[in-house]
Amino acid sequence: MYEQLGTAIVNILHFKYLIPLLAGTFAGLIGGALPGVTITMTIIMVLPFTFGLDPLQGLAAMTGVYVGGSAGGAITAALIGIPGTPSAITTTFDGFPMARKEPGRAVWLGLWSSFFGGLLGGVFLIGATGQLAAIALEFGPWEYFSLFIFALSMVAGLTEGSLVKGLLSGALGLMVTIVGSDPVMSTPRFTLGWDFLRNGFQFLPVLIGIFAFAQIMTDIEKFGRGAGTIAPVKTPPLTVSHLKVIWEILSRPVLVVWTTLVGIVIGVLPAIGGSAATVMAYDQAKKISKHPERFGKGNPEGIIASEVSCNANVGGSLVTILAFGIPGDAVTAVMLGAMTIHGIQSGPLFITQEPRLAYGIFAAYLIAHPLMILLMLLTARFFLRIVTVPKSMLIPIVLVLCMVGAFALNNIVSDVWVLLIFGVIGYGLVKFRFPLAPLILGLILGDQIEVNLIRAIMTDSNLWLFFTRPISGLMLGLSLASVVFALWQHQRHKKRPITDDDVDF
Repeated sequence: MYEQLGTAIVNILHFKYLIPLLAGTFAGLIGGALPGVTITMTIIMVLPFTFGLDPLQGLAAMTGVYVGGSAGGAITAALIGIPGTPSAITTTFDGFPMARKEPGRAVWLGLWSSFFGGLLGGVFLIGATGQLAAIALEFGPWEYFSLFIFALSMVAGLTEGSLVKGLLSGALGLMVTIVGSDPVMSTPRFTLGWDFLRNGFQFLPVLIGIFAFAQIMTDIEKFGRGAGTIAPVKTPPLTVSHLKVIWEILSRPVLVVWTTLVGIVIGVLPAIGGSAATVMAYDQAKKISKHPERFGKGNPEGIIASEVSCNANVGGSLVTILAFGIPGDAVTAVMLGAMTIHGIQSGPLFITQEPRLAYGIFAAYLIAHPLMILLMLLTARFFLRIVTVPKSMLIPIVLVLCMVGAFALNNIVSDVWVLLIFGVIGYGLVKFRFPLAPLILGLILGDQIEVNLIRAIMTDSNLWLFFTRPISGLMLGLSLASVVFALWQHQRHKKRPITDDDVDF
């Protein structure tokens, strides 16, 4: 295995394969950094250019897009508080507060965390493909339902102040997912007879509206308090000690390893996606932290957990597509389609029948991470200059980009209206101090909870199966434990006296 991997790495470093990989990684960085574009849209735009290449060249380019896009989402998440990709949602929680004082540190914490999380994910991708994918095969609708309930139970841990507000926010996210057509029978519900609501609310416009507009409206409000004056924009410190940033990550080995495992496991399980992985990792980081009250105020642990799990999730997703031919998310679905176009059949026999191609993808995945760091070293100053742009210029630009991103999703104006509607809702939630993370988690998981519950009941109406099937029962037990632990944590921090370390973090 190691000999084949070494040969594949040498092969990928050849000019013929390195250029497509480099181009794909750079395209992924840009696409991931642009709010509303997403990795899926980027890889779809890259796909036609791979048809004239040989299979390994094309898959190397798409692997680069996947890796670069997963890391690139952290750039705008930190600098302007708007996630470049849905999986960078949790990076905004601590990345943006930190970037107000130390933009270079915030961005590079995210990128180096992505680097280490991706490489650790690569170790699992290469060494444990068969074992991890075998676990996923044991999952039926009962197990998926219980897993999503376990993920939803983390709402209690993601609330900062009022637990009631956190639960209401999560409930609102779930309610949004039931508007539209029934996912099984396609029966319209809660549409009020409007065609506008028949297809429900697309996740991306809702996400952009809640985060981007809430941030933009808050900035406009602050700008208005300045009586219309434009304050001089100071150039932030663009230099950063990379050794110090790397040590800041590696000095937390338990956090890095644990959130890597979260990202990998969620990546292996189809249809869950990187957004759920980062939210779960962020929750886990908060639970094991000695100072959970610092999360949301520029805590490096929040950035590390989010970005480590995000790129580790990529490795887990590749496990599923290579070993079983099952796309774990929309990006790997496009990659699977590209493999089919080239006449390649992924699945259990893929590694034995196509060892050169399989190990070539492994090698491309590993090499894409140092390429991503190299590209950011060359272009970081351009990205970091975002924070020097006056708000009076930046806000309209971001607003237009958000609308274009929402419209480009399906090329329909209704998605822009969804963005605006949820922008107002997001702004209202922020004004009344409702946490946004539970709402996003409800949006991510709502459809999957409903679909798997219906599938399980249609397969067997015995509800006890949710408790008697070992994996499902374990997940429900962990859900209960997660809620109890979060409640205990809330009570503990209410009684804890406020120290100087808790202020202005």
